[in-house]
Amino acid sequence: MENLTANNLANFINQLPKNQQYHYINPTTKGVITIENVELPQGPIKIKRFNPSKGESRSTAKEESMSSQMLWRYANAFQPKLPINVERVLGASYNTRSVLESLLAYAPQFYYAYPGRIERIGGREKIQKGHKHLVWRPDKPHPLGEIHKIDTEMVISEIPSVDVLYEAVTLPNVTSGREELDIEVKRRHAQIQIALYKIGRQLGFRTWVAFNDKAIQYENKKLGESEGIIASLNDERLVMAHPDVIKAALYIDCIWFKNGKLMPAVLEIEHSTGVTSGLSRMKNLQDLFPSAKTRYVVVASDDDRKKVVQEANKEQFKSLDTRFFPYSAVEELYSLCERRKLKGITEDFLDSFMEPVVSQNS
Repeated sequence: MENLTANNLANFINQLPKNQQYHYINPTTKGVITIENVELPQGPIKIKRFNPSKGESRSTAKEESMSSQMLWRYANAFQPKLPINVERVLGASYNTRSVLESLLAYAPQFYYAYPGRIERIGGREKIQKGHKHLVWRPDKPHPLGEIHKIDTEMVISEIPSVDVLYEAVTLPNVTSGREELDIEVKRRHAQIQIALYKIGRQLGFRTWVAFNDKAIQYENKKLGESEGIIASLNDERLVMAHPDVIKAALYIDCIWFKNGKLMPAVLEIEHSTGVTSGLSRMKNLQDLFPSAKTRYVVVASDDDRKKVVQEANKEQFKSLDTRFFPYSAVEELYSLCERRKLKGITEDFLDSFMEPVVSQNS
């Protein structure tokens, strides 16, 4: 197992006895935790937490939920033997983050550790005692239901996380085919579309954005007038001789072109209300342009992974060999491009941000 999923975390916690009280990793944190229910395959997980020393009990404690989204965010952070701090992954987004961390520590593949922390004061560096981290060790399981510390000589350089900032986005007052979506979903769609355009520009790609989205106002101009945006597919060498392909591509959210000869990716931004529509548009393009070597990519919220996997594996879409490009990965790559102005990287680097989701077993 190279990567953890929300399914794995839910299964690990589901294996723990439900009739038991669990303590927090930090002994100064008073109170206990009980597992009420684990909804498989990927949560939510229902728990209770209470402090018997204050007269609180399981029967009177409020039931709380740890969502699939929370499990996915935490799971995506883990790599074997790499210390992970739950506060840095989840921030203040979830008030049950210490519960999740503690319950996983009782699962056989997890240990807690205190790696050193590099502190910078007055231009000088010093290694201080570190914060609590969880370490995934699938190669070294401990007994179920026990909690174990592991020593590590690793040190953490705690670089502050980088927020992704978007300039104001003004949506065009034209028919877009997304009238069923509320304004904030439309705005989020536009922001991700802009991030994809800027990633493409940094990687040396020319970008086609859907015809109906060219009027989006961003950075004091229409998106369709931005440098690196293709004004008309009739002028793009790779497809200019294929009017049926051009027609099929008009309303695809984003297509990257390179050197007039390559099409690195066809990307559809989807929401929980969609997925199938985007896959259908990409499938139509593939059927009309089978010679094109490209990636067919669904870009969606991290929470929508299950829906993307389910739809992409339907027989009519399997030939697309769909990749899943979650919003978190889009914004991670966008932030990296904006800060570091990447140059000379291969498309293998791009692939590392996209997950193949089509099963090859059938």
